[in-house]
Amino acid sequence: MPAVPAPRLVSLDVFRGLTVALMLLVNHPGDWGHIYAPLAHAEWHGCTLADLVFPFFLFIVGVSIAFALRKTTPALPPPYHPTLLKIWRRTAVLAGLGLFASTWLDFDLGTLRIPGVLVRIALVYGLSVTIFLLTSWRTQAALVAALLIGYAVLLQVLPVPGFGPANLAPATNLGAWLDRLVFGENHLWKESRTWDPEGLLGTLPALATGLLGGLAGQWLRWQALTARNRAVGLLIIGAALSLAGIVWNQWFPINKSLWTSSYVLFTGGLAALVLGGLYWLCDVRGQRRWAPPFQALGVNALAAFFGSSILARTLNRVPIGELGVKDFLYQRGIAPWFVEPKMASLAGALVCLLIWWVVLGGLYRRGWVWRA
Repeated sequence: MPAVPAPRLVSLDVFRGLTVALMLLVNHPGDWGHIYAPLAHAEWHGCTLADLVFPFFLFIVGVSIAFALRKTTPALPPPYHPTLLKIWRRTAVLAGLGLFASTWLDFDLGTLRIPGVLVRIALVYGLSVTIFLLTSWRTQAALVAALLIGYAVLLQVLPVPGFGPANLAPATNLGAWLDRLVFGENHLWKESRTWDPEGLLGTLPALATGLLGGLAGQWLRWQALTARNRAVGLLIIGAALSLAGIVWNQWFPINKSLWTSSYVLFTGGLAALVLGGLYWLCDVRGQRRWAPPFQALGVNALAAFFGSSILARTLNRVPIGELGVKDFLYQRGIAPWFVEPKMASLAGALVCLLIWWVVLGGLYRRGWVWRA
């Protein structure tokens, strides 16, 4: 696909901002015991609104790569060597921030969770950039297919050492076995210690999500198409991918924790639909008056994720009586205003979102962007 010059996409910043807003609502409810179903992750198989946050971020990473980098050949000429070094330094920084957030206020390397959200984002980012610079879009599309089919074979055909036939159970699937082998139980998700939703093997299909985003970005830069046709085409592709994910769900269930191949297609298709709609609205039609609040969240997504995680862990550790600061403020300042516990919990999440909207809005007006 010949590429047009890469202006900054308003729609991409807005998409990222909408995803950040949803992330804050999902990650910071007032009361974890009372959450509306769409804002809670599916127990195992299935997909809720909350389960769209992570794949949307990875899809956006891929789109951003296509717009941030230019190449005219699938070879790797000398000018790309320093680019790759810079990219992998950034990958290491992102992974380091994830590990730091995981151990914040604990500082126990013996129980440090090694897999995690930022670690997976870092790996997908580094691998996606490398693949983007080394290969053509056709090779990238073929790699997506190979990753999805290969991952399905690994999880559904290959026997699990010590457990027997292939299975998709949380603690006995091939990915869980590999994580325990590589990391040990002390370095996995603290809620289980037997498996991790951001495990090593699941990074392969997660890479496919990032590559789908990269292909979408290259589609939006294709000079042979009008802007209108780019938007329409992305909507059609998104609908087809989502439908393919729903069909594949019959044999390989949609599952975020396993990051199944059907989940990649379903969520990647939804991401393409959202981006296509926003691209038509913001970049083709120029209807942007409503966009700045979401752009403010979108351009500082890393600050929102890392900062909100660190702040929440800190406020939970600082005591006021028998409660942490966060629980004290919620139980004394928000919950008494509501009869319905789930509504109170949602109000707590909305207050968190509002606070970060104010903070990031101030940074946006000053032109301050945190890049790892």
